[in-house]
Amino acid sequence: MPSRLGRHPIVPALLFGVCFGLSQGALTFAAVPQNSTAIWPTSGLALAAVMILGPSIWPAVAAGVFTAHLVATHDPLTALTVGIATALEAVAAAALIQRSAGGPEVFRTPWTVFRFAAIVVVTCAIGAALVTVGLTLSHGIWADAHYTWMITWLSHVTGTLVVAPFIMLWTQTPMDRLGWLKILEAAGLLALLVVVSFVVFNGLFPSEVKTYPLEFLCVPLILWAAFRFGRREMTAVILILSVIAVRGTLREFGPFSRGTPEESLVLLQAYISVMSSMALVLVAVVAEHKKAEAQLHHLATTDPLTGLANYRHLIDVLRIEIARSTRTGRPFAVLFLDMDGLKRINDQHGHLVGSRAICRVADTLRRCCRTPDTPARFGGDEFAVILPETAADGARRVLDRINERLALDVTKPQVSVSAGLAVYPKDGDTPTLLLRSADDALYDVKTQRSGTTAGAPGRSGDRAIS
Repeated sequence: MPSRLGRHPIVPALLFGVCFGLSQGALTFAAVPQNSTAIWPTSGLALAAVMILGPSIWPAVAAGVFTAHLVATHDPLTALTVGIATALEAVAAAALIQRSAGGPEVFRTPWTVFRFAAIVVVTCAIGAALVTVGLTLSHGIWADAHYTWMITWLSHVTGTLVVAPFIMLWTQTPMDRLGWLKILEAAGLLALLVVVSFVVFNGLFPSEVKTYPLEFLCVPLILWAAFRFGRREMTAVILILSVIAVRGTLREFGPFSRGTPEESLVLLQAYISVMSSMALVLVAVVAEHKKAEAQLHHLATTDPLTGLANYRHLIDVLRIEIARSTRTGRPFAVLFLDMDGLKRINDQHGHLVGSRAICRVADTLRRCCRTPDTPARFGGDEFAVILPETAADGARRVLDRINERLALDVTKPQVSVSAGLAVYPKDGDTPTLLLRSADDALYDVKTQRSGTTAGAPGRSGDRAIS
């Protein structure tokens, strides 16, 4: 959805100024006749502005581009066509992206990124055709119209693919908090990117020949950014790489420097367009892979009914707590709980109500535990709670809170639990022994409640709590 900022009167004025300055800067580096540029970044800015602020912002874009072109070329017709073309292709591309490429989430999946690139290619072709008509009418260069169209089209495509994702992702994606190691890694990537880019594109390679085809050296850095960082960081890498590549090629350095500026420009534009598109696709693939990996890990360690930790995760946490307790010398407790009368609930009310009763117990455990505690579903109607750095008295207080909350639950049928307790290392020094000890204590509670003789051999009555 477009931001409300677009309705503020100062926003169009600011956008006009940014479009004017960006267009002036691009025209300063015009490489071929008729002020064709290697990258027309205003196309990317215009698309990002329309996506974020809404299509009603297009007059500010057109006015900024028109004014910049008029100041640089003193050609009103060309300036008008370039301004209208830049605004028109942005509005058209934004409408198509909203309709068929995910809208604001356009860079989330590889498929929507491919659609984004295809939309940019088509809409920029229309804008380039309009610019070409203006140039040919103004300068009478009909013989070179097809070449003018190609250069203009590629400059608009390149500018959109490089600038629009950068603005959209850095303004609309929330920033993740980075640790010091991640910040140092990002700084190292940035430094290496700048050094390699200058070596490849700006003649710093230690040789008399400054046009070696070394552009492949940038690929490992793009892979580094894709696998270690996110979509925002990738757009910054592509933007920095593009700026340095354009600077070097215009100075006749780097692998794309050829006999004529026009040929160099086409090769550079094709390289930047392909690299930026593939980089966005790659980082989207990596993000999807990480998301799928996280989902698989969640499914492997979480009970699907209650959302609590499952048996696998319970055992892993027990091993971690045993190692920690051995290192610190502080005990920890394990509560083993069993729902009372689940079979009766299933028989009288149905298994759906029984499943809901299990979820109510799970929610109670979740609410009564601290952040470092681990409530888990052991299986069926049995639960376990790992209480780090907690002795027997603390575990009993946790159980009291659980029983109080269940007693206050007015949902029918009423549910209750019985529990056994084990403390490391007194009652066991492995996950299996701790759980068995807590289960034995729970069995004592069950036998006492059923009126049978309690205290089977080997069972500790002080751990049987209800």
